[in-house]
Amino acid sequence: MPDSAMPDSTTPGSTMRSPIIEMRDIEKHFGSVIALAGVSLDVFAGECHCLLGDNGAGKSTFIKTMSGVHQPTSGEVFFEGKPMSFSDPAAAIAAGIATVHQHLAMIPLMSVTRNFFMGNEPVKKVGPFKLFDQQLANKVTMEQMSAMGINLRSPDQAVGTLSGGERQTVAIARAVHFGAKVLILDEPTSALGVRQTANVLSTVDKVRKQGIAVVFITHNVRHALAVGDRFTVLNRGKTLGTANRGEITPEELQDLMAGGQEMVALESSLGGTV
Repeated sequence: MPDSAMPDSTTPGSTMRSPIIEMRDIEKHFGSVIALAGVSLDVFAGECHCLLGDNGAGKSTFIKTMSGVHQPTSGEVFFEGKPMSFSDPAAAIAAGIATVHQHLAMIPLMSVTRNFFMGNEPVKKVGPFKLFDQQLANKVTMEQMSAMGINLRSPDQAVGTLSGGERQTVAIARAVHFGAKVLILDEPTSALGVRQTANVLSTVDKVRKQGIAVVFITHNVRHALAVGDRFTVLNRGKTLGTANRGEITPEELQDLMAGGQEMVALESSLGGTV
């Protein structure tokens, strides 16, 4: 395979169905800076599409455009087959596009349940009052976390007592419970140890098997290959193409992320020490 490009591929068997979300020729300019220069990507329900690239490749800008934080300078977004423009993140969330960021929006001293339902608290009527339905919330939290393979000691334990991987799973389970159709995971394993990473990757696999589309942003080739169905590499705001699982080796992915021909030239000039 060439060092600077990879073949454009579709998910095997996907020719008879449409992607749930499709980004076509997306450009994003910040003044004179071109952050994205015609990036295209589509994701199907029930697949994990990994978006890879080194720092500065454009991954963060792209997912912020997908999730309504940024509006594209040019290009088209299709969601469930229809042209779509998300004016802000709330509009994207309402449509079913949820993002779990690397730095989780959780309050460590609050319980798992309170973090799970933050902003979406179930209520019950007690006379003329509406109160937080703690019993229902605890039940749902325990069920959803168990479904993701995490057995809590108690739904009342502080979320800060959980491991990093378990907190990531809380955020993923929360997004799924509240109707995510597309789940964007922004570097979910970047600061985790081996066991915690395994927990998160297992959760991603469970979510995919539920029919949810997963966009997995990472710079770790091994983590991408563990769960990915397709792989798209960004480099300096441009896509180098998309490959299905089995069409590209870990070494080829790593080389593309590192700069392709540029890295080959550098390695040669340094005597093969890169």
